[in-house]
Amino acid sequence: MRRRYLLLIVFATLALVAGALGCGRKGSSKANGKKDDKVVVPVEVAAVTKGTIAAYFTGTATIGAEQETGVVAKVGGVVKEIMVEEGQYVKEGDVLAKLDDEKIAVQLAQAKAALEKLKTSYERNVDLHKQSLISTEMFQQSKYDYESQKANYDLAELEFRYATIRTPIGGVVAERLIKVGNMVLANQAVFRVAGLDPLIAVLHVPERQLGKLRTGLPAQLTVDASSTEPFTGHIERISPVIDPATGTVKVTVEVRDPSRRLKPGMFARINIIYDVHDNVLTAPKDAIISEDRENAVFVVRDSVAYRQIVTTGYVNTTAIEVLTGLKPGDTIVTTGKASLKDSARVQIVKR
Repeated sequence: MRRRYLLLIVFATLALVAGALGCGRKGSSKANGKKDDKVVVPVEVAAVTKGTIAAYFTGTATIGAEQETGVVAKVGGVVKEIMVEEGQYVKEGDVLAKLDDEKIAVQLAQAKAALEKLKTSYERNVDLHKQSLISTEMFQQSKYDYESQKANYDLAELEFRYATIRTPIGGVVAERLIKVGNMVLANQAVFRVAGLDPLIAVLHVPERQLGKLRTGLPAQLTVDASSTEPFTGHIERISPVIDPATGTVKVTVEVRDPSRRLKPGMFARINIIYDVHDNVLTAPKDAIISEDRENAVFVVRDSVAYRQIVTTGYVNTTAIEVLTGLKPGDTIVTTGKASLKDSARVQIVKR
């Protein structure tokens, strides 16, 4: 009992001391008359301005050649000479390679000699038939022999020309499939030529977006291999058929690049501009806070940030159209907004 009594006295004494110290601190705080200052949040800001903003459809595609063909040997033979290499630009009709044409040349000479002989005979029989010195049957046979040999000669001449392999389109030699000394057969692929003017990119656009697009609309293409200004193009054609498996429509964008920096096979990001709003309020896209199906910004006035509900319109990669809630010249927070609450004190560190 005595021990329990002593413990009660000790606890009571400690409680009295703690209460006295607390009263002393409270009295001291009141005596000083100071309150805790509000936290100041550093932010970056930008101004609301008037300008032009475009609405566009964004997609990705692989660049390809509008014209691309495999060049084939029209006659068989041994490759005698190659005139071009991969990466070389060629014009329509340029010679790509030559086959050994000695045998074809001999056959052509034989066909020509036979043709000359039959031509002389036919011309003589024309005069004889007019004079009724030969029968009509003999004259017709002479005419047939001459025309048949002329067809043989034309065929031999054509094969002689085909021994020189030419490109049917202009472009760049994308692939060489033969070497000197190779034996090629008729209709065997020997080169692949890709036309670079124009180039195309095929987008697969969702059906719900189709109403915004039409042929002729301008497009901008950017590729990782080029850090310069975007390449410009336009919608060349829109497929009239919707793919039932994907619900998309094939949209072909055409682009011309005289600098020849674009290459078939490059991966491109494409923006198709389908509408433009001029002289509208625009704000940096980074300033918008999207919560609970509404958009808001923090407007800074006298170093205080106020939360303001806004309605928005078109948006691009850097800016957004503001329909209501702001006016030109308003200062809005772009960086640091995640740390803000309505009426928070801020310090502008960068405009």
